[in-house]
Amino acid sequence: MTTFDDRSKGFEAQFAHNEEFEFKAVARRNRMIGLWAGEKMGLSGDNLENYAKAVVRADFEQPGEEDVIRKVLGDLTASNIPVRETEVRTKVVEFLAQAREALKNEQ
Repeated sequence: MTTFDDRSKGFEAQFAHNEEFEFKAVARRNRMIGLWAGEKMGLSGDNLENYAKAVVRADFEQPGEEDVIRKVLGDLTASNIPVRETEVRTKVVEFLAQAREALKNEQ
């Protein structure tokens, strides 16, 4: 193998690692936003865990965070919990940063 081939394989491996890391961080973020919203709705125990899992699944419908934001905002509104879209979006950003940091610390 040439040095070019070695470097190419190295870049591919790094790209795959980065993609896997980001996938895990987003899934963790979604769980965290689900737990946050579920607690605001008064859920606990299995109901809270099931809601967090439902939020994680909501992200699989389409790429991006809009499905998660729409679900959480809709559920909070339906539960008569006063919340602004900006608050949910801020939590999404905050929880993504926390999820990335936690994953880095686990490695």
